[in-house]
Amino acid sequence: MIDLKGKSFLTLKDFTMEEIEYLLDLSKRLKIEKRNGNQKKRLENKNIALIFEKESLRTRCSFEVSAHDMGANVTYINSSESHIGSGESLKDSARVLGRMFDGIEYRGFSQRNVEILAEYSKLPVWNGLTDEDHPTQVLADFLTAKEYVNKPFNEMNFVYIGDGRNNVANALMIGASKVGMNFKIITPKSLFPDNNLVEQCKKYTEISGGSITVSDNISENVNGADIVYTDVWLSMGEKEELWKDRIDILIPYQVNKQLIDLCNNNEVKFMHCLPSFHNLDTSIARKIHDKLGLEALEVTDEVFESENSIVFDEAENRLHTIKAVMVATLGNQDI
Repeated sequence: MIDLKGKSFLTLKDFTMEEIEYLLDLSKRLKIEKRNGNQKKRLENKNIALIFEKESLRTRCSFEVSAHDMGANVTYINSSESHIGSGESLKDSARVLGRMFDGIEYRGFSQRNVEILAEYSKLPVWNGLTDEDHPTQVLADFLTAKEYVNKPFNEMNFVYIGDGRNNVANALMIGASKVGMNFKIITPKSLFPDNNLVEQCKKYTEISGGSITVSDNISENVNGADIVYTDVWLSMGEKEELWKDRIDILIPYQVNKQLIDLCNNNEVKFMHCLPSFHNLDTSIARKIHDKLGLEALEVTDEVFESENSIVFDEAENRLHTIKAVMVATLGNQDI
């Protein structure tokens, strides 16, 4: 019997394969209930604080809609509307919030911040994104993979390509090593993930039976991929003067039709956590085009809009998996 009541969701390092599978199964159940119109108010009378130091679309909407679906109340707190971390220490703020709320979501910078919130609030705290990790995203990714790839995780070939040291790459590697995937990060050598994290994840695979590969060679590592996944190359708030160097390093790792063909799998699926620079429909993309002449960055529009792409199913699954995390750690999943 899996019991996660009262447990924080800070990183998938803290969860077993069985617990992750349980959260995915609960996500599927809650997704079906929402679509069938027979949801139960499993978080009724709960009060949830949503702390956002970084902007968000999917994470904020997923937490707010999940809470409302389950009958909870939310209070949105951004960096300009509170003293957290500036006029009041995070420890003190955590102890105040712990007296008023039942659970806390945090989306911001340091992983240590979300750990402090959990330690001092004594509440379930959920990591909506930090510079080092993004575990709620990975749950949505894995639910989507289960929906589209007719294989158990221990037979699934999951390839991440692009910036290999960002929070999404870290979180995917952690999650994949926990559930036993054959996971590969394909990235320039200068962007290889932290070796300590790689070694830690390889230890997890000794239990799960999975594998971790880190390489800069595309052609040797995408053959047979079930999932090809990428993320933006330009981090939030990255200085414009750094754009060209970063793009020059990563442009050989763009997900395009040629790369998809190298997978030799007509059923390969493309995933991206969004937002994506796949066309010129954003002001940043147009600015990059004016400077560098590129019409797309990490993925071409041809792939993004293709039948291989499941990015919007993936985005929707943020809602169902975040709901499952909140219900499992705070509510009543049995009703």
